[in-house]
Amino acid sequence: MFKGLIGRKVGMTQVFDDDGVARPVTVIEAGPCYVTQVKTPEKDGYSSVQLGFEEVKPKRLTRGQLGHLKRNDLPPLKVLREFRIKSPGVAEGDQLSVDAFEPGEHVDVVGTSKGRGFAGVVKRYHFAGGPKTHGQSDRQRAPGSLGSGTTPGRVWKGKRGPGRMGNERVTSSNVRVVLVDPERNLIAVDGSVPGPKGGMVVIKPVRKQ
Repeated sequence: MFKGLIGRKVGMTQVFDDDGVARPVTVIEAGPCYVTQVKTPEKDGYSSVQLGFEEVKPKRLTRGQLGHLKRNDLPPLKVLREFRIKSPGVAEGDQLSVDAFEPGEHVDVVGTSKGRGFAGVVKRYHFAGGPKTHGQSDRQRAPGSLGSGTTPGRVWKGKRGPGRMGNERVTSSNVRVVLVDPERNLIAVDGSVPGPKGGMVVIKPVRKQ
């Protein structure tokens, strides 16, 4: 049976477990999601399920997007995401909610990390920087030597240096589901998940045990 949801990160709070220990959790407003398309190896070359989330006004979508959803009499949906899966177990037009998950099971949460803009190596890669004494005046947060001279005579590809930080796809693997509230479409997972408040996240079954 297919398990997967699209949602938005509400924020973090804490809940008390059975032993009275405060556990930090992230609350996600997930679903209801609609199955907008089921792809099969015979027709599409691979197997997957496409979900739609968050209703919007029809004028917010293109005619192609509206036509794609109208095939199954679905409302205008802002977000579409695809889940690769071996056996779908769902049909186009089905509606999925948080009650597909249970407290105690583990999931992967995929989101986009906060964008930090252009950052130096101390912030981006935790470099130590240069010495703070012995006459240095402007090397305190510098990366230092980037490579040797004659051989290879250039900087190797992939060398860590200053650049854009964050705003990348990040997966929180194997996080535990702490709370499920079907009435309010809320699911809480143990610990933090990537992205800001209001950021889009995808919840799916764990890949690594």
